[in-house]
Amino acid sequence: MYKYDGLLIHQEYDEHGAIEIVETDGVRALHFGTHPRQSSMLLNAPNELHSKYVRAMMAWLLFKDQPENVLMIGVGGGLLSKYLLYQFPDCQIKAIEFRQAIVKIARRFFALPLDPRIKVKIGDGAAYIKQQSQQRSEQHDLIMIDAFDHEGMAETMQGINLFAACKKLLTDDGLLVVNLWGSKDDLFKQLTWDMGATFNWKLLFLPVRGRGNVIAIAFADGVDRYSMKVLRARARQLDAQYQIEFIDFIKDIKRNNGSVLKRVIKA
Repeated sequence: MYKYDGLLIHQEYDEHGAIEIVETDGVRALHFGTHPRQSSMLLNAPNELHSKYVRAMMAWLLFKDQPENVLMIGVGGGLLSKYLLYQFPDCQIKAIEFRQAIVKIARRFFALPLDPRIKVKIGDGAAYIKQQSQQRSEQHDLIMIDAFDHEGMAETMQGINLFAACKKLLTDDGLLVVNLWGSKDDLFKQLTWDMGATFNWKLLFLPVRGRGNVIAIAFADGVDRYSMKVLRARARQLDAQYQIEFIDFIKDIKRNNGSVLKRVIKA
């Protein structure tokens, strides 16, 4: 059976709707009952990042050498978690996924490994963040939010209270990375304001070329400003090391951040 211009190889339903796996021209993709891909993987290179927006979510590497303690909200196909495990042997990941069926799909169809470095918890990511922020029992140097339903960004993963809780969970040099795909204009403005107010406008936005995604990167209070010259040199190094378009990321960050750029990057 063909669907979304590809071969439907698996379909199931849980209490939240459809989960579909479609293969097209050597790419395996996860769908939630609609045409947009939630995750995608090259079958002949399963440890590489295929999706443009997922590669853009790695732009944090411009500002941090490597992660040590990561909180991941939203597993999806598990491609981002798998990539971090593959590239950073010392990385520890705690992943929160709302739908248990998705974790099984990630393991079966996208090779998310059973690895002691990643602990997957089934639950509401927003509730987990708020609860942990009150306890402050564990802090993270990187928090990544990529949580969606079939319509767009999950409603629970929005709001100034959520971002304030995220900030409490960050180390002094920590980063928060959020995929804002599907955000309508009014919602995007509200999310921008909420994140800016929470992080004293120490944040950058990276639009994903040719896509509807915008990746937001917010910086904890202890993060110093970065030199644009150093960042450009680092982008060239990272581009060669990971085969991810970090040089384009720097260009797009500079082009799309106006006055807030100087709060994070100096000339």
